[in-house]
Amino acid sequence: MALNLFCCLKNCMNGVNFTQSPAPRKEINQIVLDSNYMGQEVVIVKNGQRVCGSGGTLASAPLVQSKAYFEVKLLQSGVWGVGLATRSADLNCAPGGHDEESWVLCWDGVIRHNNKEMSRLSQAPQEGDVLGVAYDHVEINFYINGKSTETPVIGVRHTVYPALYVHDGAILDIVLDNFSHPPPQGFDKIMIEQSLL
Repeated sequence: MALNLFCCLKNCMNGVNFTQSPAPRKEINQIVLDSNYMGQEVVIVKNGQRVCGSGGTLASAPLVQSKAYFEVKLLQSGVWGVGLATRSADLNCAPGGHDEESWVLCWDGVIRHNNKEMSRLSQAPQEGDVLGVAYDHVEINFYINGKSTETPVIGVRHTVYPALYVHDGAILDIVLDNFSHPPPQGFDKIMIEQSLL
């Protein structure tokens, strides 16, 4: 009797013997933070969406479409950086922007590239903020809680990936769809190369 009840419950949960279609399954995001491209002291959790520890990590897909956008939730303060980097970037240091291979908005409100200050925001992002990054192969633009920082960065001429850097207790989540704020006009979530064909 107990076996029949178990089979019945199992079938019910799996949708067996029903004429209705099973509920659609949530699509698994094919883009994640890439454990093959991360610093030695970086930890990636939450199905490849959260980073903590010390160092940087890249996403698993490059920005190949003409106008790509992603967000990062600043879950816990510390030393952090959010932006773009090539696969040649030094991912063992934080907050990024310290080499020729990364362009990063840092915890102190400074946008850095090649260890130089490109711009400084009037106010640094705070814990709980949502940071947006828009890239169109000409310039990078940063957003805080949906508002542009009006600090474009130009001159990126490489294959780049979303880059997140953490240190000193910082925790960041990358958001690749279902954004908190609408992307800038004409921009969309990152698409993998195959989906562009």
